[in-house]
Amino acid sequence: MTQSNGENPQRNRSGLHQIRAMIQSRSMLAKKRVENITKDDVKGFFKRNAFVLFTVAAVILGIILGFALRPYKMSYREVKYFSFPGELLMRMLQMLVLPLLVSSLITGMAALDGRASGKMGLRAVVYYTTTTVIAVFIGIVLVLIIHPGKGSKDEFTKQPKIEEINASDAFLDLIRNMIPPNLVEACTKQFKTHYAKRVVLVRITVNDTVFTLNGSEEITREETIPVPGSVNGVNALGLVVFSICFGLIIGSMKEQGKPLKDFFDCLNEAVMRLVAIIMWYAPIGILFLIAGKIVEMDDITSMGGQLAMYTVTVICGLTVHAVVVLPTLYFIITRKNPYVFIGGLLQALITALGTSSSSATLPVTFKCLEENNKVDKRVTRFVLPVGATINMDGTALYEALAAIFIAQVNDYDLTFGQILTISITATAASIGAAGIPQAGLVTMVIVLTSVGLPTDDITLIIAVDWFLDRLRTTTNVLGDSIGAGIVEHLSRHELQKKDPEVGNSVVEEADKKPYQLICQENEYDTERHADSETKM
Repeated sequence: MTQSNGENPQRNRSGLHQIRAMIQSRSMLAKKRVENITKDDVKGFFKRNAFVLFTVAAVILGIILGFALRPYKMSYREVKYFSFPGELLMRMLQMLVLPLLVSSLITGMAALDGRASGKMGLRAVVYYTTTTVIAVFIGIVLVLIIHPGKGSKDEFTKQPKIEEINASDAFLDLIRNMIPPNLVEACTKQFKTHYAKRVVLVRITVNDTVFTLNGSEEITREETIPVPGSVNGVNALGLVVFSICFGLIIGSMKEQGKPLKDFFDCLNEAVMRLVAIIMWYAPIGILFLIAGKIVEMDDITSMGGQLAMYTVTVICGLTVHAVVVLPTLYFIITRKNPYVFIGGLLQALITALGTSSSSATLPVTFKCLEENNKVDKRVTRFVLPVGATINMDGTALYEALAAIFIAQVNDYDLTFGQILTISITATAASIGAAGIPQAGLVTMVIVLTSVGLPTDDITLIIAVDWFLDRLRTTTNVLGDSIGAGIVEHLSRHELQKKDPEVGNSVVEEADKKPYQLICQENEYDTERHADSETKM
């Protein structure tokens, strides 16, 4: 016993000596690295991270400029003129979304065989479902613990009424949008059920009553009926479904489908080069977008206590999901440092914060993942467009949390079954939330209707929605990007089996392709002439 006791302090001392030696060696290495830094190293760092540094500086300057201009009480027209450079950035990014979404999905699916794309798709769907369910769970737990809705409803200012939406009609619209009857129309419009009033004639027959004897009476009754309609906006879901199917067909056609695959490859590369040009303008646009929104917003000091607590609860939920849950998932699956990966996404996250649209941020997300994080293009081309359309972690968390908050404001006690209904509906409704600003407010109606909560009370949270929308968009973009990293890691064996050159730079392929295509055309032409001569 005494011998073992004597050994333990010695072991502890040797362990401490080892730790101390490690710390000293690490600090010496760090000191040497700092001493060896030259002007060229500093210049190289600034050159490599110029975009990120400019974008971060733009956000800081935008916040300072916005608060500096608030005392001047600018009119609505003046604010719109001031925000014009930011509006231009939004328009530029939205212009590129459609060709990028279609070309990236088609080339991504065509580059994979049916089995590999099936496995990758399954992994992506499992990831999307898992993260969305976790996000909803976090939102529900936080809103039940913090209870931001306690107090009087009188402190809220009433806003205009929200249009009623039937939950079953909303889900049918989602399925209808997946199969657009007209692809050209799908580029500009989405199907949406509208409601109209219809007068119905009802005949009531009365037999031997006090009022009439053997008489009959006709009364008119008004009923609401669903009628087909549309709203402006890209039907991203329909285009995603079509592009996936089209890409798989091109891939299965082998040599016959090669010219079409080359065309979409070239289109994708051309759009990405346009994105590289627009990136130089992005910091200016983000500066004016953020500054304009700060100038435009209502007085923060007039916000009620309940709304302030609701804002804090949403921010806490999104922070836990983005800073703890998603990086932990990435680390567990890939065994790599998640924060290095997130560092490469910084510009995409800041663009999402400025534009408040995951679809508009898509071109920047592609650039960050492929150039900074070196994610295989076959993965990004499939995972990112699908993720930007259906993977909405931040929106799902926000919808579940907001629904329970509205119940708390109305002193409405929810049963476990109703909370479960909210969680399932919020998960499903977030898929239908298009990647456009404040689309979550529209799908909120479905969540509230599912448990019989008043839909007009969505107006209670509109005052802070513009700000929270930016934060949940950033969370959505982070979720999509980490998903791409996880799917690439899990699909690495399938990707290695295929030709490795497919995942590399498209520029190298583009140098070779035109000559091959010309040769193919010439061979085809000579064969065709020979055939026609023999037939003659």
